[in-house]
Amino acid sequence: MAQNWIEVRWTGSADAGEVLGLLGDPAVSGAWQENGAVRLYWPADRWSPDRLAVLKRVLSLCGDTSVSITVDQVPAQDWNKQWAKSVTPIRIGRRIVLRPSWQRMELQSGDIELVLDPKQAFGTGHHATTAMLLEWLEDCIHGGERVLDVGTGSGILAMVALKLGAKAAIGIDNDPVAIDCARDYATDNRFGPELDLRVATLDALGSHPFDLILANLDRPTLLEAGRLFEPLLAHGARVLVSGVLLEDRSEIAGVFSEAGGVIVASKERAGWLAVQILKPDSCDGGV
Repeated sequence: MAQNWIEVRWTGSADAGEVLGLLGDPAVSGAWQENGAVRLYWPADRWSPDRLAVLKRVLSLCGDTSVSITVDQVPAQDWNKQWAKSVTPIRIGRRIVLRPSWQRMELQSGDIELVLDPKQAFGTGHHATTAMLLEWLEDCIHGGERVLDVGTGSGILAMVALKLGAKAAIGIDNDPVAIDCARDYATDNRFGPELDLRVATLDALGSHPFDLILANLDRPTLLEAGRLFEPLLAHGARVLVSGVLLEDRSEIAGVFSEAGGVIVASKERAGWLAVQILKPDSCDGGV
């Protein structure tokens, strides 16, 4: 007998890849996103109300606190084919092209390209929080930088930094599934020892010097870990932060102020906020 499935769908601002990464649920067997609508699929015999409760908590972390979630049982079909339909190549900023392996996109002179097939690690570039940092990387990477990507997820930020000219990048995450996916992406895109992807936390990283720190993290994580950026800021690193809502700005500014940093630039998109942070004596301007 064919396997029946549970389809869970909602419309909101959360990125399907980000939700998958935060869920960390190996029973999820398919997902796609189109025009703001997200669908996730579980085998019917693996579904439970507990999974719905976890999903609601994850959506709250992603900023979708009041969305209406619909749960239906549906017959078997080719989820991979349906998923593939919804994932299209995108251009971000002036030079960055991201595409799935099954689609091509014409490149212009100076373009850089990453091939990313959606997996269980968030950060395929479609979400505003990732896109804003990618755009900033075009301006912040001049060549030879040492980059740290905190909460690397798919590793997309670290990989784009290297493609733009950074010398070396370390991507850390506390989720082994995310690091496994990131390493697969790194292999697919032919990165070598210049890209170090590891399961680690910021406080356990040691005393590596960095020029640029990338942190696409949720609000609770940033509030908890903000003070850990103090030695990095003290050594002159520029910190690019995303993953928080506009109303979180004062809290984020406060926690990084305690770490010795100030916001010198900011971006806003679709209700999300990204900021650049420097130690005051290394600031080159302010916003």
